[in-house]
Order: sequence, then C-alpha cells, then structure tokens
Amino acid sequence: MRLPSFIVLLLLPTFCPAENPYVSLNEGSLAPQFEAHDESGKLWRSSDHIGKTMLVVYFYPADMTVGCTAQACGFRDQLDELKQAGVMVVGVSGDSSGNHKLFKKAHSLNFPLLADEDGKVAHAFGVPVRGGGRITRVIQGRQEKLVRGVTAQRWTFVIDRKGRIVHRRTDVKPPVEGKSVLKFVRQLTASTQ
Repeated sequence: MRLPSFIVLLLLPTFCPAENPYVSLNEGSLAPQFEAHDESGKLWRSSDHIGKTMLVVYFYPADMTVGCTAQACGFRDQLDELKQAGVMVVGVSGDSSGNHKLFKKAHSLNFPLLADEDGKVAHAFGVPVRGGGRITRVIQGRQEKLVRGVTAQRWTFVIDRKGRIVHRRTDVKPPVEGKSVLKFVRQLTASTQ
C-alpha cells in the first residue's frame, strides 16, 4: 500500500537524521550530559558532578584573548565565594588541552577548562560555533602558537543539582560575568531557603 505523498512528507523528519544541528536549551531544560578532556588531558564528565554541586558551564571563544582572559580571571577571582555557595565552574572552548594548560598557568586559573575542539559540547548546549583559528602569544617568555578547532560564542549556563538549567545567558559581559553569576546564585539560594 502506497501512502499519499503528503503523509510521507510528514513522516520523513521522524525517520531521517536531524539536518538542523541547532539545539535550543532554555531555563528549565534538562542539561545534556557531556564529557571532554581537561587541561591535563584527563576525561571530565558532567555526570560525576551533577547531583553533588551546582555547575556553571561557560563557553568562550579562545584562550589568551582579551575578553576571554577577562572572563576567566573574573571567575577565578569569584571562585572561593562560588564554592561557598555550592558552585563548581568549568570553562569550555574549542582550544586543545595543551592550550588550556598554558592559559591556566599564565593566569593562575583555578577551575577546569575543557577542550571542545570539534564543538560537540557546544552543539549539545545549542551554543553557536564557527570555524577555528590560530593566534600566537608570548606566554611566560616563550612564543606559543595556539590553534583551536572551533570558535564558540560566549554563553553561560547555570545547572542545578537536579541537572536542570536554571540560568542561561547569551549576552555575556566578560569582565563582570563571574560577579553576575555569583549574584544570580545568591539570589537563587536565598529564594529557595
């Protein structure tokens, strides 16, 4: 039995792989589980942390650039207070683990940086990416070439202990993002007590 063509067209999206890779996660959505290698090359899994702590996952374009450095240093400077509020911070970019290691060392960063060179983690969160790039920087007296696979847009997600996204920001202001997240977390915890 042949189905009428209009029915076949309605069924096609169900049986075909998604052509549109864009995912839309909003506040209230269940956060995707993900894993990626950190700056030391160790596999970092979100499932090891969700349920134990709130998680801030922030996506940024590139290591050792002005805005990204300001953002990372802002989180670094707020980290003690974020930890006291029960929050873990993790940064994600298209840079390699080696790039992240240099970035952490150069700026004394005190939280994990995850290598998302193919953009899989960004894709899972619906964060837009474009092609990668390369920059040359002098880091601790040595000239280093930093190559990244993809360049993610700057987005921040706060995930609660139940694995739900409780905050999503797409209009990030790098120098004050750490303070903004801390303020949000304090308001959230105050409202749930």
